[in-house]
Amino acid sequence: MDSKANISYITLGGFVEVEKYKFLYFFIMLIVYIIIICSNVTIVCLIWIHQNLHEPMYIFIAALLCNSVLFSSVIYPKMLLDFLSEKQVITYSACLFQCFLYYGFSCSEFVLLAVMAYDRYVSICKPLQYPTIMKKTNIKRLLVFAWLFPAAQVSVPIAMNAETELCNLTLKGIYCNNLVNTLHCVMSRTVTIYGVIVLLNVTIFPVLFIVFTYTKIFVITFRNCKEVRKKAAETCLPHLLVLINFSCLITYEIVLVRIQFDLPNTVRLIVTLQLVICHPLFNPIIYGIKMKEISKHLKMLFGKYKHKILH
Repeated sequence: MDSKANISYITLGGFVEVEKYKFLYFFIMLIVYIIIICSNVTIVCLIWIHQNLHEPMYIFIAALLCNSVLFSSVIYPKMLLDFLSEKQVITYSACLFQCFLYYGFSCSEFVLLAVMAYDRYVSICKPLQYPTIMKKTNIKRLLVFAWLFPAAQVSVPIAMNAETELCNLTLKGIYCNNLVNTLHCVMSRTVTIYGVIVLLNVTIFPVLFIVFTYTKIFVITFRNCKEVRKKAAETCLPHLLVLINFSCLITYEIVLVRIQFDLPNTVRLIVTLQLVICHPLFNPIIYGIKMKEISKHLKMLFGKYKHKILH
């Protein structure tokens, strides 16, 4: 390869003893990826099939689970290919594209959770206005906004990095994230400032909105009867658990990227895998167990399969 071709290829240096354990890594992560797809898609299909789940709350849950599948699909196919490859490399343009998708879907998670918080607020605090506010056209607009707004925000710093000169060709990770900035000869101040603005717009502000909304819900329901408080807790708790889980994992990653700890590759790999394994599996588990209607349909579904196997 000529020098230009060399510059365009990035080595993913976060893998540990790939040659020795490549088949073990491959089969474990393939099984995890299949479980992620099956668990998320099962609940999405249940929401699609059953008429009593065609409510805004369940539509938003389906959107969140679809987002988990898309988030995983940004990482797993390339990672599985890398396990079987002699060299773990990616072109700089493909790396930026993966980075764009990774943060686009990550930020969509926060915006979707903010939309779900708003849905719960209207449902519990303004029940008479709920059918008018949460009509089909508004639901579609909110879903489009939840995916397009983060994508538009994230695309700007990614595009600004496209022409940046590289001085380092080894990324200390197994997929492309903000570590891409460590490859640049000079850290662009404009990109850094815009990155902070994006962080505020698509993570901090949505989280603050969610906290404010749920605080208002709990204050209002506290004054009502026990039944209203129970309903609020049942529908809001799963969303809060998902938010806490994802916020902790994302914060964990951002801190590690920003502070640049000199961690051993094994520790760095374990930390990275927590985000790509725990998060996409956590969502369907929480909604499958904590949402009464979804849990009921899941029990019926598995009950039918169990009956068929036994007979």
